[in-house]
Amino acid sequence: MNEKSPQLANMRKLGCHPAQRRKGQPFLYAMRGFMARQAPVRLDRSGINPAPLMLGNDVLGDCTSAGIGNHLRATAALAGFQITVATPDAVQFYSRSTGYVPGNPATDNGGVEVDVLTTALRNGYALADQTLFPLWGSADPGDLNGIRNITAGLSAAYLGIQLATADMWEDQDGNLPPVWDTDSPADHGDPTPGSAGGHCLLLWDYAGTADTDLVTLLTWGSLQKATWRWVRSRIMEAHGLAWRQLHEPGSLYPAGDDWAALVAANDAYLRGAA
Repeated sequence: MNEKSPQLANMRKLGCHPAQRRKGQPFLYAMRGFMARQAPVRLDRSGINPAPLMLGNDVLGDCTSAGIGNHLRATAALAGFQITVATPDAVQFYSRSTGYVPGNPATDNGGVEVDVLTTALRNGYALADQTLFPLWGSADPGDLNGIRNITAGLSAAYLGIQLATADMWEDQDGNLPPVWDTDSPADHGDPTPGSAGGHCLLLWDYAGTADTDLVTLLTWGSLQKATWRWVRSRIMEAHGLAWRQLHEPGSLYPAGDDWAALVAANDAYLRGAA
């Protein structure tokens, strides 16, 4: 195995707890038409730069917060502009949503995605010049057609992934494998899902729907390629976020009864959570 310099080691942190459910949490299946329709066979966004940022995930297990910050940026990019999300913004939200105390490593314990999303719904995601509030809902992680609909219609899918040690393999320059797949080389380490830990990332686009077709993931400030069979092997939860302040309505965006159902599901959840 190639040696890595100390400064290149451990530049990517994990921090997504095992998937959990909360009473009354919103599900995207309330949007029956949106989730049941046949998703696009191919989603090519190669001409759009979602400009993902690290947002502190190289030193903290704040992937759940970084994922929301990068979802904001991906949504803005699709609408033809960009917004500033700074590392302190992500760390502040990580603190608010998980109990992390800045400067106290003992409290850097990652987050539960549904609780992090609940905090965003209730309190918003605060930036330097504005606070943005998402609506959100969950989906069956085995429903790949639904996940493709989320990706195509709601900017990106917010996923909880069980990473294998083999996925975290780095070359001598600190680069991850160019494509995450289930048939990783033996010298890359344990291929068992979860052997490295849980991580939150975004699904941005895909070249097709076959097992070996490539998808693009947004994580650790970069675009990472993976196969659909890898996604199916590693995924433990899937969610969609909708930013009504940012989204550019289009043919794939939920509308009418679907949108009303998503609003109602979030309102009911907030009332129940309160």
